[in-house]
Amino acid sequence: MSAGKPIVVGVDGSESASAAVVWAARTAAARKLPLLLVSVVHVPAYYYTEPYLARGYGDELTNAGRAHLDGAAVLAKEAAEDVGDLIVDTKLHEGRIAEILLQYSPTASMIVLGCRGLGEFTGAVLGSVTRSVAAHSTAPVAVIRGRTLDGRPPTEGPVVVGVDGSEISEAALAAAFREASARRAPLIAVNVWSDVSVQPSLGATAEDPHWSSIQAAEEAVLSERLAGWIEQYPDVSVQRVVGRDRPVRVLSDYSERAQLLVVGSHGRGGFTGMLLGSTSTALMNSADCPVLIVRPVEAD
Repeated sequence: MSAGKPIVVGVDGSESASAAVVWAARTAAARKLPLLLVSVVHVPAYYYTEPYLARGYGDELTNAGRAHLDGAAVLAKEAAEDVGDLIVDTKLHEGRIAEILLQYSPTASMIVLGCRGLGEFTGAVLGSVTRSVAAHSTAPVAVIRGRTLDGRPPTEGPVVVGVDGSEISEAALAAAFREASARRAPLIAVNVWSDVSVQPSLGATAEDPHWSSIQAAEEAVLSERLAGWIEQYPDVSVQRVVGRDRPVRVLSDYSERAQLLVVGSHGRGGFTGMLLGSTSTALMNSADCPVLIVRPVEAD
């Protein structure tokens, strides 16, 4: 078993968190990394107006947190049985869950979260903790969402990665090839471009010289970006997709048959300093499979 950085999972006893534990356990076993399950006890400030009330509520939450971790550890071991050996550790903290998880991000291989937890409003598309961690983590963040089978995320299908030639998409490629290799899955690299001057609604077609020149340039960008990674991961079968469309629409379509979607935190069209780009934010809310959000540090 590798002594590498652990995969960290937020645990709160919700169905969403259980799906995250299953996915993270299988990923950790495949990548030969340790798994760290983290639960957080948070007693709201207003409880401290009555110390006995705060103490009793805190004890209740602590006991529940330990139970959640014990159950998650069993679930993780069961989920990884057919993948490989798995080392599981658990940690119970007191504080705010997003802040605690972000403290782990510098030393984690990845942080894994369900799309929403027990404390989120019913019907919320994406939980506030997940949004905050995805926006601020220095480690890659996997948001476990979309279709499941008996509560388990998909284990079949390709790994799909969005590529746009930016530094961040290079980091996404590094993560995508690594995950595809660990899963023995094919990789689909998608470069989708959009240019208002060649919109079909304005009369442009694929035969338009400007359209053709952009298409050729984007195909060249994709080939260039893939070359080194294909050499490094000869076991990964790669399919290239280049076209003019909205990135979110195309990647969402592919997520319906993918086991993992990998994107950069923001692309070449994002403003410098953005925490999350529009594409990654939209996919966290709409993709039909787990979404892995990667930052430039991942390429190091």
